[in-house]
Amino acid sequence: MFWKRKPKTQDGQEATDSAAEAVVDDTGATEETARAEATSGEKAATADKKADAEKAGEPEGAGASADSDDAAGEKAAPAAADDDESAAEAVSDDAGSEGAPDAGDTDATETTDGADSEKTDSAKADAEDTDSEKAEDEDTGDEAPASSDVFADDTEEAGVTGPDSEGVTRVRAAVSFEFDDEKFEYIGNTWIVRADDDGVVVIDPGPDAEAVLEAVGEREVYLVACTNAYAPHIESAVKIAEETEAPVALHPREMRLWRRQHGAEHRPDYEIEGGGSMTIGDLQIDVVALPGTSPGTVGYSISQLGVVFSGDTLRKGEPGMVGNTYIDYTTQLASIGESLLSLPPDTRILPDRGPATTVAAEGRNFDSWV
Repeated sequence: MFWKRKPKTQDGQEATDSAAEAVVDDTGATEETARAEATSGEKAATADKKADAEKAGEPEGAGASADSDDAAGEKAAPAAADDDESAAEAVSDDAGSEGAPDAGDTDATETTDGADSEKTDSAKADAEDTDSEKAEDEDTGDEAPASSDVFADDTEEAGVTGPDSEGVTRVRAAVSFEFDDEKFEYIGNTWIVRADDDGVVVIDPGPDAEAVLEAVGEREVYLVACTNAYAPHIESAVKIAEETEAPVALHPREMRLWRRQHGAEHRPDYEIEGGGSMTIGDLQIDVVALPGTSPGTVGYSISQLGVVFSGDTLRKGEPGMVGNTYIDYTTQLASIGESLLSLPPDTRILPDRGPATTVAAEGRNFDSWV
């Protein structure tokens, strides 16, 4: 908060003026009292002298002489009063010299006021700079989730990123995906989530099993979790499961697509559905039903890490497409609105491709998709 200070000289001036006025008032009262006492004394002395003269039979000249002496006293009394007035005026002048600045003091006051004005202007400028910085910080704050997230980059290059502060690692690999007799190529995401000091969960293992296993290192794979059974989400699931002796989790309605990729002999170990949950290592993983891109698409929400793995249901700035097609757009939008955007606003959304985003960011986009 900024406020304007009163000049110090003016504050002192008001206090001193009040003191000077008090001295002048007291002096005036003393003068009037002295005059009244002198007049009363003079009259009493004259009366006594006349009475004494009449009793003694003194001539009028003696009384005149006494009266003359009294007159001299009267002249002396006003003179004394005049001296008192002069003294009062001197006190008043001295008090005025303290309360009201002379020409030199006026310059000093103006200088002080100018300095205070400069300080005030400087303080205002500083306040404006601070407000500007706050505005910039607030603007930056709007972009903070994207700029501070190591997975927010838009680059389309294969490689490994992370782990981030939550223990999540991203492995990017080149995907070649055929759908409706058309071939699509892009960079897909596989997510490795630290479950505890000894093991991890692998989500949506794409085509590069070697890169995933290298990122896992010496740790154990507790679970291979797939969001649906399109090839980019399950392509290396069997190989990673066999190498690490890990179970595979998939929605039962995805078995037809699974068999196309891996045949009937390699079945998933766990059938999962929306609304279920799993405790793996130190994590509780909630299964979120996300039908739309396929009947059995699911997401994996880990509230203690503040993340949800959305598969191909929701990507940054758009509902996900299969190839260049929406399979069931209405159902997909319902899944986004009811299951994903109902999560806390700062929840990070980590999709099957593209950069990370947040629930808050995609909530602002939702109306444009309806």
